[in-house]
Order: sequence, then C-alpha cells, then structure tokens
Amino acid sequence: MFLALRELRRAKARFSLLISAIGLLVFLILFQQALRDGLITSFIGGIRTQSAPVLVYSVDGQRTLQGSVITPALEAVVTQVDGIGVVGHLGQRTFTVRIDGGAQTDAAYIGYDEPTAGGPEGLSSGRLPEGDGEAVGSAVDFSLGQTVQVVSADAGATTEARVTVVGLVPDAQIQVTPTLFMRWADYEAAVRVTNPDVTAVLPSALGVRPASGTTVAQLVDRINAASDDADALERNDAADESPGVSSVRQSFQIIFLLYGLVVPLVTGLFFLIITFQKSASLTLLRAIGARSSTLVRALLVQVAIVVGGGLVVGTVLYLPLSGAQVGGLTLRFDGGAVVLWSTVLMALGLASALVAARRVLAIDPLEATVGGGAR
Repeated sequence: MFLALRELRRAKARFSLLISAIGLLVFLILFQQALRDGLITSFIGGIRTQSAPVLVYSVDGQRTLQGSVITPALEAVVTQVDGIGVVGHLGQRTFTVRIDGGAQTDAAYIGYDEPTAGGPEGLSSGRLPEGDGEAVGSAVDFSLGQTVQVVSADAGATTEARVTVVGLVPDAQIQVTPTLFMRWADYEAAVRVTNPDVTAVLPSALGVRPASGTTVAQLVDRINAASDDADALERNDAADESPGVSSVRQSFQIIFLLYGLVVPLVTGLFFLIITFQKSASLTLLRAIGARSSTLVRALLVQVAIVVGGGLVVGTVLYLPLSGAQVGGLTLRFDGGAVVLWSTVLMALGLASALVAARRVLAIDPLEATVGGGAR
C-alpha cells in the first residue's frame, strides 16, 4: 500500500489523466445505457402502463397493437375461456392532431372500455377520464388542461374529435410518439373523423384480467390453447417481445461490449508501459529484499484506485443528466447499472493488470548487479 500511494503521489499528472480517461468512458457507458432504456420505454411504455395483466393479439398482428385486429369471432372464443374475470377492448391508432390549436403533430391514441383491463396505471398527476372528451396523456408530451383535436382529412367535415388532458402518466409513450389514453367512445370518434365510412371500429387487442383462483400464466396458456388465431401474452412479455425492442437491445449490447473492452485495454496497456519504464527500480527493490508479492499487491492497489477513481468520476459526470430530456426520451439514473458496471469494469481492470504483474514476477534480483531489468 505504501509503495502504491507513494508512486501515485509522485506521478499525479500521469495517473490523473488515466482516471479522467476511464471516467469519460464510464460516463459514456452510463449515458448510452440510459439512452437505451429511454428509447425502449418510448417504444413500449404504453403497453407497460396499461392495466391489463394479459394482452390478446391476433396472430397476424405480430404482437403489435398497430397491426393486430380482433374479429368478433375471435373475441367470442376468448371470452368463453375458463378463468377470465374481466375482458376489455384495447384499440390503438396514430392520428394527426393539433394541441391547443397549434401546429399539426402526430399522437398515438389508445382507447379502452374497461379501466381495469386496458386503462392507464400509475398517474403522476391529475385523474382518470370520468366521461367523454377526457384523456390521460404521456407526461413527457402533455400538460394538464391541454386540448387535443384530431385533424380530419376532409376540410369540410363537421364532426370533430376533441379531448382534454385530465391526467398524466410517466413512461407511457408507444412507438416513440406522444400518447393519449381515452375511453372507447372518444377513440371511436377519432377513428370516424379520419375515416367516416368505417362501419365498425374493431379492437386492436383484448385486455384480460384473470378471475380469482386463476394465475396470469394459466390464463395465457388457456387462451392460446383455445384458438390458433389468438396470441396471448403477459403484459411484460407483450412489451419485451414487441418488434424492434430486441434489435435495439442487440445494437446497444455491441456498443457496451466495445466500451467494456476499451477500459481494461487502456488500463492494462498503461500499467504494462509503466512496468517497463520502472523495470530498473523494480529490479533494485527486489535486490534489496522486496518480495514479488509485495510489488504485485502494490500494482493491483494502483489499478483498483485508478479504476475506482474513474468509476466515481464517470458517475459524478452523469448525475447532472439524470432526468434530462433528449429528443423526447427521458434519461434516468439507474443505481443497479452503476453497481453492475462498477463490478464488471473493476474485475476487467484488475484482470488486465495480470500481464504487468507477470512482468513483475519475472524480475531477477541478480540483474541489479549488471544493470538489467525485467525480462
């Protein structure tokens, strides 16, 4: 410990630069992780925040609300499954809207007719819709009291679909689009404004809540066994298996892998170079009786201090960005991610120092008599 700290004090600039470099890499890792989580949440947050424990899609819908359509025949089969407590319609479409009469923008509408089987959960402010013309909006996109109106393709249309935001729910976007939850009647009105000739507005999925004595997993199995056209999923599975989510995760995993390799490579190369540079000093220390194990411990202590310092610097750099908005995505501080990356990077950093430790162990104290160094 004494040798490690003594060298750190003598070469403050050198070790400070390495700590700063590792801190920047740690910051980038945490930022990318928060960006990934925010992006995934913006893709499927609306599915996670709706209240139905089970979602039933049509098989042809490929597990997306946008592509799924539940026919009356399929709905009749599902509702007859044993163990169902509540069944609700769940519809989703994207419309061109005006917020408070402003410029046109897109918004995803999610309609439901059973608050406990499709309505939003976990409101951060306001209340659930209690009548027609009211909606709950994604907190990052809307404010209480805002009015949202669907823009009709027919300029002369007399029917309008207008809702007022009475509640806000965090992390409720779907397909990275501002999202509104509303009662089925308002959802139907929005569909008819954009398509007046529609004869019936079919649900995109069914929200199902199991009856007492039936588990969610049992209900999923029963519904899938009842019809080959039904694709029932637990809520979290429906979110995680949405198209695009796995691709986003895989892309970021490659980025994390590259970052994870850079830290040990930089650390290992740095300490290997340092070991070569001070080979004469290490040889002399061995010659006067210093044990190899003592020198290796000093090296590992330095690695732990440098990597640990970089982890602290990176975490401190990231803290001010927690809760920030990046293009509609919310960045959040994830303590679990910090612990995970701290453990992984510390382990990789110490492992990378083994090459330098091997050089230390290879030192022959007799070489001090001829001016040699580590082999």
